Amino acid sequence: MSELTPASPLRDWLADPAAGRALRGMLAAQGQSEEALSPALGLSLEQLVRMSGGKFPPELVDVLVTAAETGLVPEDLPTAAPVERPDTGAGPGVPETWTEQVTPGRFDGQSVIVTGAASGIGRAVATRIVREGGRVIAVDLSDGVKALAADLGEAVVPVTVDITAPGSAEAVLDAAGSRGRVDGLANVAGVMDDDAAVHEVDDTIWDRVMRVNLDGPMRLMRAVVPGMLAAGGGRVVNVVSEAALRGSAAGAAYTASKHALVGLTKSSAYQYAGTGVRVNAVAPGAVATGIQVPAPAPYGSSRTARMRVAIPSLATAEELAASITFLLSKDAVNINGAILPSDGGWSVA
Repeated sequence: MSELTPASPLRDWLADPAAGRALRGMLAAQGQSEEALSPALGLSLEQLVRMSGGKFPPELVDVLVTAAETGLVPEDLPTAAPVERPDTGAGPGVPETWTEQVTPGRFDGQSVIVTGAASGIGRAVATRIVREGGRVIAVDLSDGVKALAADLGEAVVPVTVDITAPGSAEAVLDAAGSRGRVDGLANVAGVMDDDAAVHEVDDTIWDRVMRVNLDGPMRLMRAVVPGMLAAGGGRVVNVVSEAALRGSAAGAAYTASKHALVGLTKSSAYQYAGTGVRVNAVAPGAVATGIQVPAPAPYGSSRTARMRVAIPSLATAEELAASITFLLSKDAVNINGAILPSDGGWSVA
């Protein structure tokens, strides 16, 4: 009986004699090898299917489960669309498997606001903080934060609010209690643009991207910093993006918003240096989160697509949470104003 499940990492499925042959057979039918999957080896099979945008059909899960259990490769395999393989120049070695190492008590007695907490990176950050002893004020436009609270218990205070709306930051602080004082703020919530070059920019998309990616974080920082100053310390982590480090990772609106958030991070780090308030940022590369992307603008998307072949790996939300929670913790005692690329090396390409 196979121990593989849809939650098993892709590298384990490739290592299974029958399931591996089936998966390689699907790729071979498109003239590709398993090297095309190298950036995604740490993803689970179900994540691969969900995040592939239809390149791998849902029936692939049943086919591979059956192959692993029976040891037989079916004759009629599902059809997979060609996979764009990043040319990293890497050798044939197999990357080590990362296992999350929770640090008990790291956030004991601390309250942390996490935006975008209903799903993806935000949910992973909130979950890890709770497992490490902290209390999370989980903020999202979606009611998914209530499901998070149901899963994790009273250590989660769910707040369903639009962080761009007037008064939203104050509502979050009211929910936090503790006289408006929190120990940490993780500005994770963000929205993508449509890859539009400036001559294609739509005002509605531009305004929404700026409100969510820049205005919301600024308002929450403005709300929490006075309490941190009064208490003599606190940590803010802004999630920027690979698009904050270069001009080729997204469209004009998203790139501008993330560059601006870097500026806000650096300015704040300087302004509050020596007060105990530290402000840093994490710049993710490609992450398997399912963030919604508008229909691509023709010109801009054709240009950015050329550079995305340099993406070396696809990270999980939990891997990003490891970087973010470190900077939110007191272990980041001597780090202020840093922009940490958590991108598998994309930023050095």
